[in-house]
Amino acid sequence: MEMNILQDLLVIFALSTFVNYVFTRIKVPTIVGYLLTGVIAGPHLTGIVHSDTNIELLAEIGVVLLLFTIGLEFSLKHLIKIRRIVFWGGFMQVALTTLIIMSLAQGLEMELPAAIFIGFLTALSSTAVVLKVLQERSEISSNYGRTVLGILIFQDILLVPLLLFTPLLGGEINHITRDIILLGLKSILIIVMVFIGHKWVMPIVLRAIAMTKNQELFFMSILLICLSVAFLTHELGMSLAFGAFLAGLMISESEYSHNAFGHIVPFKDTFTSFFFVSIGMLLDISFVVDNIGLVLLTVAFVVLLKMVVAGLTGFVLGHTFRGQVMVGFALAQVGEFSFILAKMGQGFDILSDYYYQLFLAVAIVTMSITPFMIMVARPLANLFLKLPVPKFLIDGLFPLKEMDIPDLKNHLVLIGKDSRSLNLATMAHHIKMPCISIVFDPAAVKKRQEKGETLIYGDAINDPILKKAHVDTAEVVVISVGDLIASMAIVEKVRHMNSHAAILVRTKHVEDIEELYRLGATQVIPEEFETAIEIFERVLTKYLLPQSEIRQIIGRIRKDNYGVFRDSSKKPSRFSIMKDLPNIEIAALKVREDSLLVGKTLAETDFRNKVGATVVAIKRGDDIIENPGPNSAFRKGDIGYVLGKPDQIAEAGRIFAGE
Repeated sequence: MEMNILQDLLVIFALSTFVNYVFTRIKVPTIVGYLLTGVIAGPHLTGIVHSDTNIELLAEIGVVLLLFTIGLEFSLKHLIKIRRIVFWGGFMQVALTTLIIMSLAQGLEMELPAAIFIGFLTALSSTAVVLKVLQERSEISSNYGRTVLGILIFQDILLVPLLLFTPLLGGEINHITRDIILLGLKSILIIVMVFIGHKWVMPIVLRAIAMTKNQELFFMSILLICLSVAFLTHELGMSLAFGAFLAGLMISESEYSHNAFGHIVPFKDTFTSFFFVSIGMLLDISFVVDNIGLVLLTVAFVVLLKMVVAGLTGFVLGHTFRGQVMVGFALAQVGEFSFILAKMGQGFDILSDYYYQLFLAVAIVTMSITPFMIMVARPLANLFLKLPVPKFLIDGLFPLKEMDIPDLKNHLVLIGKDSRSLNLATMAHHIKMPCISIVFDPAAVKKRQEKGETLIYGDAINDPILKKAHVDTAEVVVISVGDLIASMAIVEKVRHMNSHAAILVRTKHVEDIEELYRLGATQVIPEEFETAIEIFERVLTKYLLPQSEIRQIIGRIRKDNYGVFRDSSKKPSRFSIMKDLPNIEIAALKVREDSLLVGKTLAETDFRNKVGATVVAIKRGDDIIENPGPNSAFRKGDIGYVLGKPDQIAEAGRIFAGE
């Protein structure tokens, strides 16, 4: 028996590894590969996996870990904030889908219990598939991602009453009143448990464990918390996956949540693959072949119906047309929890074997195409917007107020909705620097507009959005969107509109620098490299090196690692001399009160020979002293514009600061 389990695991790992490799090479989502692995290894095709029960057990562990990591990423405060989406949005999506399917099923002369049951089966969407794709695309925290997550949470919560309702549809009406009362009591108990655990228990327990500095103990404790809460909710008649999500919520706002997430992710990815494999094993290929027309027609109908209903829900919740399309595409499949209901419905004779197999075929096909649908949702939405779509659909039910953007010149334009871009906007607003932000998230725009900031909602890839922000007259444009393709498109458009602006771009990898410079970026900041530099700078500080020496070391590191790309664009601009001299910077340095420069001339300080950099201008109040001569003296508060290499600039900064 034990050898059979090992053999099954070996077969699945071998097939999954091969399929995963092939699908990764051809850039197809691996979820599809796992489903295909299940179909190949399942009893209806090759039958090389003997015990599907063991695989189902591993699959359930995968779903538990998946929901646990989602709970870790999603705070309880955030859940309370989106309660309108969870309850109103979720209820609307489930109710409309169920009513439409039920009506059509009755029109096909299906009995009422079966029609209602099929409506519920169709209404549920796949939490595992959708959230895995959104996690990989880093879109769970996006505006449409929050709506999708909220609706999926409602569906997961709804599973519990549906499990109680199924026996009623099957004619089992004994003790139904008692079951409803018990469900209410269990729900209250779970809410109290989550609140107490989140507020008091988890912070104390995790702190005590973390203080041991034993990573193995920490990981075992996190796993114990996850499985314990999941088991407790299961004993209360609810799903293991929902319990795991609650366990993640309890830990989510703890200072140890990120460490817990890092420990769980590798195991989650492995076990989740078993879930998709187990679903693929259920599919009877012969049934699909014999009824291929019906299966394809049903798949098309279900996808279209769920897409329209979910899109309508997004509209009611205030999404723009693009958001409605993306919400609709994300929720257009049948979910994994429907498999649990379908199996129970088959046991109560609500669902015949024929309809059970049709349901399996439709569910697996819709889950398989979901990653592709999410990938094409945004491009298709942009394509639809070129059609004569009504304005109320484009703007959404609660359109953002139209801001009057003044005619600005030499201002700062910030593009992106990440924390870095938003923090830059706050800093600029604080010092009253003229600044306009372009943010592709209506929720974030509305919130920051109320604080008095100047924001434009839209995708900066589009020329009208850039023109509205007066990019053509901007002094500096900061692009912090994360995605390389989008960044490249924006850089090219901004440089085409404005030949003189300094374009600063954040990117993830050092290897992206050259291409961004080629398109017209003035400076590219590689996130992974700059993070390493910041950490190394703190390491050097711990070794008690002088700050001037640290700055020189960091300057040399930047020069050696990506300095060859610095300011390498050859496009004509007033920064062109900087682009012709790689590794040369110009910095504005303020003369501090205790600086040795105060009261001395450039000749007396011998600045050029000692530092190697050149003072090209001095700003004193509102006056600018251009090309200062050897007799030009420094005063406290002067700002010197210094030209030189990074390490020379660092040394000059030390002298100006009086260190």
